[in-house]
Amino acid sequence: MSVLRKMAGSIGVSRLLIGGFLLCLIVAVIPLGINPGLIYGDCLTRIGMNGTLVLAMMISILCGAGLNFGLPIGILCGLLGGAIACEYNMTGMAGLLTACALSVPFAAAAGWLYAKLLNHVKGSEMTVGNYMAFSMVSLMSLMWLLLPFSNAKLTWPMTGKGLRSTLTLEDNYAMVLDHFLEIDFHQLGWFQNSSIWKDFGIPTGILLAFALMCLIVWVFTKTKYGVMMRCSGANPRFVESLGVNSNQIRTVGIMISTVLAAIGINIYAQSYGFYQFYTAPLMMAFPAMAAILIGGATPKKAKVSHVIIGVILFQSLLTLATPVANELIQGGTISEEIRKVIQNGVIIYALTKTGAQRKGR
Repeated sequence: MSVLRKMAGSIGVSRLLIGGFLLCLIVAVIPLGINPGLIYGDCLTRIGMNGTLVLAMMISILCGAGLNFGLPIGILCGLLGGAIACEYNMTGMAGLLTACALSVPFAAAAGWLYAKLLNHVKGSEMTVGNYMAFSMVSLMSLMWLLLPFSNAKLTWPMTGKGLRSTLTLEDNYAMVLDHFLEIDFHQLGWFQNSSIWKDFGIPTGILLAFALMCLIVWVFTKTKYGVMMRCSGANPRFVESLGVNSNQIRTVGIMISTVLAAIGINIYAQSYGFYQFYTAPLMMAFPAMAAILIGGATPKKAKVSHVIIGVILFQSLLTLATPVANELIQGGTISEEIRKVIQNGVIIYALTKTGAQRKGR
């Protein structure tokens, strides 16, 4: 029993419970008649899609700004860069890289302004960030109508002005990362006699992109500036006593978080196949927040390992919950409501466990 208690303490009760529930869903797929190869491959895709957005949340925690409820600000910058790339009909991997590159200066500028605001409201960053994100989403809803886009694929067909609410990327760079070095069992002819694995595929490109972003962030945390950022986030007064400007470190951290969010939404959109504008980014901070908390992070401490564990648990849970609910409860849209209950329930549970995590329980 003592060994089990130590294991539970090191892994975390919340991760054990959610991991156990996820394992039940993974096993339930086969007897319910759901195509396991297809759904397991979708889990891998969702992990790669959302990973960079969760990394953006980690940097915000690391620099001492807490959970970044202002993540939609970076997402809006990424959408702006993506819309410009589509305006000029950029395609393929070059189009995706151009969208990311165009997003970076917008995100850096917005992150700098956002950091200046948060430095004036220390202790209330999460509350202020939440309302700031809501305000920016509303402001950009007006800007999407006023910005001078002229490509007929982007604008409303009746007026020829203003961005559409949804922009398809089929003719641009939809799923370019997903198909890069993809291992598709069906196309390769593997396991054709198996009804379970013949439709399984590994989206190698998007997983490699997530792994690369994790490696870059991990290396950054080991640099001199990264160590100062971790120390500043944990104890800003101690860092200031050494002559280090904690506000400057927070500013750099929030700028990096905003840039990662801008890049992350482009990676997300190319896999999803669409850009969604107007109010779509409003609630995108919450799944990223839940994922990193489930992974073992707290509002004061986060590591790359927390990001990886959290995004695997949370996204796999959401991906498996809907088809399982569809099979268990037939008819209507109740399965979607169950998915929402699971998603928001996981967020609430993760938030309630942060106090226990800070005390080392």
